[in-house]
Amino acid sequence: MNLISNKTKYIPSILDDFINLDWNYNRHTISVPAVNIKELDTHFEIELAIPGKNKNDFEIEIEDGLLSISSSFNQESKSDNSKSARIEFDYDSFKRTFSIPDSVDSSKIEATYKGGILKITLSKRDEALPEPKKLIKVK
Repeated sequence: MNLISNKTKYIPSILDDFINLDWNYNRHTISVPAVNIKELDTHFEIELAIPGKNKNDFEIEIEDGLLSISSSFNQESKSDNSKSARIEFDYDSFKRTFSIPDSVDSSKIEATYKGGILKITLSKRDEALPEPKKLIKVK
């Protein structure tokens, strides 16, 4: 039984089946999570899309002006007497490194993990914050 239809209207069925043949090998691809980086007035936000992890799976460190985010892959074996027809969930290990500007206060960095998104907030130093607008009276 095939759960995924590989047929297209442009490629004949025999050729399509050969091209999309599952060679049944253990593939390990190098992948890194997608990232969004925002700069706001008081802080920077780095968001990484990393579903299927727990908050304890991450290692976040700062050294020499670099922020490194990593996670190791721990394969769990389950014996439920079933055969997998296809496995595409990918929980490989990764490491991403970002250069941190001098305006960041490294003592005020926070990280949260919720809904598959790892969010790191990097607060700016007080002297790097924008000054409020001043009105000058003419004499």
